[in-house]
Amino acid sequence: MTIFNSVFTWFIKKRIHQIELFMKYPNEVQEEWFEQLISWAENTEWGKQHHYKSIENYAQFKQRVPIQTYDTLKPYIERMLKGEQNVLWPSEIRWFAKSSGTTNDRSKFIPVSEESLEECHFKGGKDMLTLYFNNRPNARIFTGKSLTLGGSAQVSQLNSDSFSGDLSAVIMKNLPLWAEFYRTPHLDIALLENFDEKIEKMAYATKDVNVTSISGVPTWNLLLFKRILEITGKNNLLEVWPNLELYFHGAVNFTPYRDVFKQLIPSEEMYYIDIYNASEGFFGIQDTSDSGDMLLMLDYGIFYEFIPFEHLNDVEPPTLTLDQVELDKNYALVISTNAGLWRYLIGDTVRFTSLSPYRIQITGRTKHFINAFGEELIIDNAERALDKACRYTGAIIRDYTAAPIYFKDDESGGHEWLIEFEQNPQEFDRFVDLLDETLRKLNSDYDAKRFKDMALRRPVVHPVPQGTFLQWMKERGKLGGQHKVPRLANDREYVDAIWKLLNREKVVV
Repeated sequence: MTIFNSVFTWFIKKRIHQIELFMKYPNEVQEEWFEQLISWAENTEWGKQHHYKSIENYAQFKQRVPIQTYDTLKPYIERMLKGEQNVLWPSEIRWFAKSSGTTNDRSKFIPVSEESLEECHFKGGKDMLTLYFNNRPNARIFTGKSLTLGGSAQVSQLNSDSFSGDLSAVIMKNLPLWAEFYRTPHLDIALLENFDEKIEKMAYATKDVNVTSISGVPTWNLLLFKRILEITGKNNLLEVWPNLELYFHGAVNFTPYRDVFKQLIPSEEMYYIDIYNASEGFFGIQDTSDSGDMLLMLDYGIFYEFIPFEHLNDVEPPTLTLDQVELDKNYALVISTNAGLWRYLIGDTVRFTSLSPYRIQITGRTKHFINAFGEELIIDNAERALDKACRYTGAIIRDYTAAPIYFKDDESGGHEWLIEFEQNPQEFDRFVDLLDETLRKLNSDYDAKRFKDMALRRPVVHPVPQGTFLQWMKERGKLGGQHKVPRLANDREYVDAIWKLLNREKVVV
């Protein structure tokens, strides 16, 4: 242990210096990666089609390569799934991260190259530890194990040379030996496909282990934690794991879960780090303890572009490079990566909270918003308004989703919220009023539509029974991994499906 700590301390000092370099020279680092990516891919089929050899600058790149989505890259990826190589990226690609699907497909298969594993995903994992130890030099997480609740999909063999699975499953199957040594539980349990079985076996396998750190999606971690407390009869997780000190979380906004975690882990010393890790790449890590902003990681083999949110649906949306972005504006994220995703619209929106260094917050999804009446309500608005409503009424939210209520007869439109409370608000009407009032303050378009209830009336909020969203996600085959409850939708597909479930179960709400 002493030797390992010495080696890791050396690594931390070296890596912190590299991070400081890209923080100081962000545009130069991005320019260098742009040139390297173009050079490495010039002899691929994609590179030849788009004349990468003669690309000399970003303007030419934009001119020759349109913005891509999964559907436009799908024909190339399907050939790669069958074993073809040198299509989008020059090195051999044998792994594919299975992600939530598009309108036309139940699942997406994101190529994962050796370079993206080593220089992006694994590097991000090491940097999570680097930044933590840099902020807390006396950390002792290597005196125990790291509990990882990963994907719900087994790694499956597509052909003799290709494999797919949730990103977490792909990463765990390829972890270096030292990282696997510090992880719990064993892969046989961690990669179980049946989520209920996995939670049960993980609870029994880890309840007596010296767990010092945890990583995973809060939604699914809570299910595991509560099962462990049921089995052990303990009151909180520190009675189970007294040396627990760190939780890495991502995929969803942590704010609605913070109070629940404080109850489960009642320690002011517990450290929380937000990360931005997706199937397409590892993008950000919270590098300070006093805010939820994440440092945009600029040396992971990814070249970033940004589309102003208001121009997202333009025929040819304008894209900006890092040096052109502004504070507190919403941008759709576009990436070119060392796994062969070129000018790929990832589907997330971000806002810059700092330009020196570049720090971001995830504000939502390009498709998860409500704009049925011109209100342009995004997830960031919803999360902040719900947070305030909870703080002032003592409520704790486990999950929620919202959708439009369409005009009917002489009634104006509105928003319908289905909320599963961990702890009900002390004053329900006050909760709804605070939600509405805060949305009006945060979003001028929403406020304008709420004027005299002309286009939007007061939100309609329904508390639903505990377990509703878990059951709905289970029926959709979306338990575990990086699956998450869709927060906002511009149609009623999700809300109506949940009502159908509740009516079928004859649950009174």
